[in-house]
Amino acid sequence: MNGWVHAGLIAAVVVVVVIRRLRGEPLNARDLFAPPVVLTGLGVWALAQHHGLGVGDYAWIGAGAVLGTAFGACRGATIRVHERDGVLWQRYTGWTLLVAAVSLAAMAGFAVLAEHHGLAPDARPVQLSIGVGFLGEALVVGARALASGTPFAPESRDSHPSFGSDRFRR
Repeated sequence: MNGWVHAGLIAAVVVVVVIRRLRGEPLNARDLFAPPVVLTGLGVWALAQHHGLGVGDYAWIGAGAVLGTAFGACRGATIRVHERDGVLWQRYTGWTLLVAAVSLAAMAGFAVLAEHHGLAPDARPVQLSIGVGFLGEALVVGARALASGTPFAPESRDSHPSFGSDRFRR
């Protein structure tokens, strides 16, 4: 797949997820975990296509994944998780955006440092970085959701009267 098309698809997924979460959305397990799992999987696949990586390369990749997951977890701690209509909802806050900006700057600095030490640019897939960040966020939000005792939102919007299409029928 063309690199620009691939980057555009990843950017589109990230933008959709962030916009939905800024507006606030029902919190269900599929929407919480699917984007990070897919993006992380794409990143691992991209790494598998890159041949000739050494132990040092994998150490940088591993350190970047740990750092990205940690920043994601910090971001997850800033997300508002609350009950609405008997199910969980989530919403990004200003703090979430601030942590995201700080993590973006830190990860960019880490990438420059990795390149300075010889790690090939294509050995640092963007989708892996984004995926592990969202995974760290999902783990923290998921743990907070489970601790709340409130059920996750149903996976189908039509199955809940607050946001289903039946709401406007008479």
